[in-house]
Amino acid sequence: MSDPTKTFTDMFKSLGEQLKVPAFDMSKLMEHNQKNIDAMTRSWQAIGAGAQEVARKQHEIFEAAVKDIMEMAKAYQPGGSAQDAVAKHADFARKAMEAAIANTRDIAELTKKSAGEALAVVHDRMKESFDEIRASVEKK
Repeated sequence: MSDPTKTFTDMFKSLGEQLKVPAFDMSKLMEHNQKNIDAMTRSWQAIGAGAQEVARKQHEIFEAAVKDIMEMAKAYQPGGSAQDAVAKHADFARKAMEAAIANTRDIAELTKKSAGEALAVVHDRMKESFDEIRASVEKK
């Protein structure tokens, strides 16, 4: 049975000695983890900035749609031939479809850009982390 006055840290240290685990530098470990946290923070900031850009773009799209509808309503004149009405509706539908395609492409590009930036931060940190681990192992 273990000694009840022994702390968890003491027990962990004793286990490490028994298994002949090499000592490690706690300050280096803390520094390593702090760098990981900083990288994740930068990654989340990139994602947040991307989300803000998408929201801004969606707001812009909504304003443009409202403007187009208002212009169509102002230009509407009752009467006239059925062919003119169909032509106007077809033109409006064509413009709406083109705008939807362009807007979808823009939002996809914004999303891809922010995701790429976030992934690059994480990738760079992983590479640094492997280099740090390799350097610490090579020193011993």
